[in-house]
Amino acid sequence: MSDTSQFLAMPNAPVDGANILLLPIPLERTVSFKPGTADAPRAILETTEQLEFYEEDAGWSPFKHMQISVLPEFADDKSQSDAELHARLTSHVASLPADNLFIGLGGEHSLTPSLVEARMPEPGTVLFLDAHADMRSSYEGSKYSHACPVSRLLAQGHKIVMAGIRSIYESEVERVAKDPNITLFLDWDLQGKGQWESFLQKVNSLEGPVYLSIDMDVFNPAEVPGVGTPQPGGFSWYQLIEVLESLFSRKKIDLRGVDVVELVPETSRVSEMTTAKLLLKIISFWGSANEFGLKPQNGSQMQIGYE
Repeated sequence: MSDTSQFLAMPNAPVDGANILLLPIPLERTVSFKPGTADAPRAILETTEQLEFYEEDAGWSPFKHMQISVLPEFADDKSQSDAELHARLTSHVASLPADNLFIGLGGEHSLTPSLVEARMPEPGTVLFLDAHADMRSSYEGSKYSHACPVSRLLAQGHKIVMAGIRSIYESEVERVAKDPNITLFLDWDLQGKGQWESFLQKVNSLEGPVYLSIDMDVFNPAEVPGVGTPQPGGFSWYQLIEVLESLFSRKKIDLRGVDVVELVPETSRVSEMTTAKLLLKIISFWGSANEFGLKPQNGSQMQIGYE
């Protein structure tokens, strides 16, 4: 991925002036089933060219009012250990301006704690949407595995609200039962046992610093087949939109960052399109909640001919 990667074919704003910073992170070190997460950022950004500028749910064109910068990709360095790589990622993200919407575009889920450490150094809440609990203390010899991010986040002092989970290890169940900093909504409880509204109310009630992490395998694989570790069941598209609506209906939410991870590009490109549109929804809902629609129309869209 070159320095000229773009979102919706718009020019990249200067980093210091961008309202949205999007960092491609093609990390693929600990994948344990389907390979391909390193190819996801490029494939997703290429697919954004097929989106419309108008975002129909919030009812506006966010890039008329906001500027976006797709940063140069954060490249892996195979000479570095896992610890060195993740320390470098944290340092890199911490060096970026903070008064914006930061989106990390993965790549495998092991990157999340490094981004959270940079963007939310004080204790906060991570809204963790995933098919898997990802709570192993280590997996295949590494605490930096994509199976371990929740353990690392808890060690950083954060609370975890996790939902969509439908693959969980016995020791992880025991930890959830003992740890008051973990709130777990199993997928079947949401889908078949009437807890969906309770979950949305929990999302809507989040206060203080918040970080959103979306593993694309939280979706039903009938809707998003291109993921590294698919599981039956899962969210529908409109359920995920409801989650975003609940999160961003709190106008003063202190959202420190977002990541979208674990996509594996596939031939139909449906998975890439779903991810691309999900990014647009996140940007739109965040911008609307922060009243960018009331600001002058000097956003990235205004710098190109788009009719």
